[in-house]
Amino acid sequence: MLSRVRTKPFQSGRGPLSPGSRAGLGAALALLALVSAVELADGRPAHYVALMVAAPFLAAALASWRVVLGVGVLATLIGAGFALAERTMSLVTAVNVAGIALATAIAAAVASVRQRQAEQIAELSKLATVAQQAVLRPLGPQVGTLAVAARYISSTATAEIGGDLYEAMDTPYGVRLIIGDVRGKGLDAVRLASIVLGSYRHVAYERADLRAVVTDLDRAVARNVGDEDFVTAALVEERGGTLTIVNCGHPSPLLLRRGAVIPLEPPAPAPPLGFMPVVRPRVERLEPGDRLLLFTDGLGEARRDGEFFPTADRAWRLLGHGTVADGLASLETALVEWVHGRLDDDIALVLMEYTGPRSGPTAAVPSWEVGAAES
Repeated sequence: MLSRVRTKPFQSGRGPLSPGSRAGLGAALALLALVSAVELADGRPAHYVALMVAAPFLAAALASWRVVLGVGVLATLIGAGFALAERTMSLVTAVNVAGIALATAIAAAVASVRQRQAEQIAELSKLATVAQQAVLRPLGPQVGTLAVAARYISSTATAEIGGDLYEAMDTPYGVRLIIGDVRGKGLDAVRLASIVLGSYRHVAYERADLRAVVTDLDRAVARNVGDEDFVTAALVEERGGTLTIVNCGHPSPLLLRRGAVIPLEPPAPAPPLGFMPVVRPRVERLEPGDRLLLFTDGLGEARRDGEFFPTADRAWRLLGHGTVADGLASLETALVEWVHGRLDDDIALVLMEYTGPRSGPTAAVPSWEVGAAES
């Protein structure tokens, strides 16, 4: 999939100028106009021609090399015009004009290098985005008896990728969801996230007991991480209106019911995947209209002036109305406003709503009881 991604070749010399090129060109022309005005007011001989050497370098900070070259040629011609206007061209003036031409060549080369680097960064950013999308498949809008929506909020504007992960599937054992957070960022985190998701997409269909799913995922993580690496995760199963949650060192989901927000803390703490967690399930009976918010710790760590975002206090007002996708959009807007657009960590959000039992008979038995019965 990644091999099919291509960026368009740079076309700065074709079509309209980019905003950066327009800004660089405008600043350089303003400088040339200012120096020319001062030179004309001063009269002969030319005293300020040397200042025009700054014009191509000023353009090189933002504009393409073609624009820089054009600015440099214009500056050289203006300088030569002032030099020729002298009755007797001085050696200093001639050297200044030659210096403008030399500066133009240097500035154009600098702009070319900067342009190639910007193009490479843009390509890497696009590849990072595609890699993230390949790992995190779109969810919803309906998975079994659950309306589901997911949202990924990046902490940077340059699409830096991290290890937040989620998935939802309708399996023979009910609708199962996972949300997790890999320690670290970058391609190593994405690699581990893809390993966890790949394993989960297989074992979620094979294991009747969520505890067995956790065991398999822990083995997959342990085979692929160092001593200090781990993955926090929460696994959720809805089966016949019964909600089962196992938690491996992850923030507790929030249950939204009739205006109340209930943190679904685990019966006992368990370490993250990679540290052989022994989990105890928490079981809740769902009512139609119940909503469950799953999130990574970036939401819990979001703060401004030392004050953390009040997720539980605002959850019902933000998430309790409209569709689940509308709810996540409202939460993201409120969060970004709270932190003034500056997040310290990426955030993955999953919001699900129980829409009622399936048509036909379904055993309302949590997965841990199914596993016990089969053993």
